[in-house]
Amino acid sequence: MSKKPARTPVAASDRVRLEIEFEKVYLLGALFGEHDQNLITLEGQLGVYISARGNKVQVEGEAEVAARARDVLTNLYNRLAHGETIDAGDVVGAVAIAADPSLDGLVSADSGLANTAVIRTRRKTIAARSPTQVRYIEALARDSIIFALGPAGTGKTYLAVAQAVSQLIAGSVDRLVLSRPAVEAGERLGFLPGDMKDKVDPYLRPLYDALYDMLPAEQVERRLASGEIEIAPLAFMRGRTLANAFIILDEAQNTTPLQMKMFLTRFGERSRMVVCGDPNQVDLPNPGASGLADAVRRLDGIEGISALRFSSREVVRHPIVGRIVDAYEGAPQDG
Repeated sequence: MSKKPARTPVAASDRVRLEIEFEKVYLLGALFGEHDQNLITLEGQLGVYISARGNKVQVEGEAEVAARARDVLTNLYNRLAHGETIDAGDVVGAVAIAADPSLDGLVSADSGLANTAVIRTRRKTIAARSPTQVRYIEALARDSIIFALGPAGTGKTYLAVAQAVSQLIAGSVDRLVLSRPAVEAGERLGFLPGDMKDKVDPYLRPLYDALYDMLPAEQVERRLASGEIEIAPLAFMRGRTLANAFIILDEAQNTTPLQMKMFLTRFGERSRMVVCGDPNQVDLPNPGASGLADAVRRLDGIEGISALRFSSREVVRHPIVGRIVDAYEGAPQDG
């Protein structure tokens, strides 16, 4: 592979050339990506020049960023060696994590899967793709109640479902309870045919999608039928105490303060609760009456409760999604 870097060359005196030798040549196709896309992404993210010959890769650039690129490549290689798959999003995420001084050592030349913030499920292993995701995964394993706040596409609900499935498989909890308020997003759908399940399932579809990503379809269906996994609208939570359970509330910005209090007080022994939502996407008639913002304010500083805030820069979908979020959350446009 030989490419010209799309950047202003660095003065020769400031440059270093680092060489990495990879033992398992058969992994390099996945490491480099189709048409070397992963290496191109890494070059663009860090402003380095990367060339490969055989099982050796050379990284050229300023000393600090060249070392960071080497560490990211070695970390991604180690993940492949442990059976993971990677894509351009993993490359971008590893660069962001490596650049955060508070996460020093998480992505390093000698680190592998054991030192990476990951959640393991039956179908896949999910690795953190942003600094806040690292802290979120740590909180999911540590705290009793976690609030995850931020725009769509930052992995709030997806990682919560992954941790819930992981704990169910490990036997840490007996069941999963996944819920969200049945609030229409600016539309009036009118009468919906079918029984209660048929009526509420469209609102809960994102939770089903995440489950099928984590478990084989037959296991999802079996666990739903047995009650090990329960997906229900928020209104069905009243009057219950949920013990030995992992409980997730999605789209929590569409709860009222009274609904949020009702939900949080369902918490039982040996349970864990995650509340996900975007404070800027409230679909209630009175957006200022969101129970999510109210709860985060009231519960700030209480032991065992943490709040993680994601930004648009940490959107892990297509990069244009982050730019769209920025555009909508900026100054109002005349129109």
